[in-house]
Amino acid sequence: MTTPTMPALAPPAQGPSLRDIHLPAEPSWWPPAPGWWVVAGVLLAAVLVGLWWWQQRRRARRGQQRIVLELDQIVRNYSADSAARMNALHQLLRRVARRHEPMAGQQRADGWRQTLARVPVDANTLDQLLELDRLIYQPPSSFDEVATVAAVRRWLNLAVNPRQWKPVALEQSDA
Repeated sequence: MTTPTMPALAPPAQGPSLRDIHLPAEPSWWPPAPGWWVVAGVLLAAVLVGLWWWQQRRRARRGQQRIVLELDQIVRNYSADSAARMNALHQLLRRVARRHEPMAGQQRADGWRQTLARVPVDANTLDQLLELDRLIYQPPSSFDEVATVAAVRRWLNLAVNPRQWKPVALEQSDA
């Protein structure tokens, strides 16, 4: 058997001696590429806006709870004195309305009706609230306390949410 013979190596050519190809070093993780800075900025802004929104909602919910607790406290504390209860309920209504309508503390009759009507309640509730407004300026008389407290509670539950308030209707001038 014949064994294959290896060809003879050619003599090295005249020129530089070449080395193997070397890959460059892996890129460093720091500093990140500009796109990652943008992503980090957007995420940070989203977290800050989320925290701000959450804090505003929490503050609003606490305010709503305080108003409802104050209503319950009025009902409890003035259970024997209906005139004092009517006055306290009316003051609470005015205070909540003043948050959305600065002149609510000074309104009477039609103006007060329009302010109360900006909260979407049924006509019976609105009539009860207007009856309360009328009764506090008269000598003590009998009135349906349970219905009045229920009407105040319905109105307050909607009024504490600013999104429930209808916008003020602009009066058109005769020009």
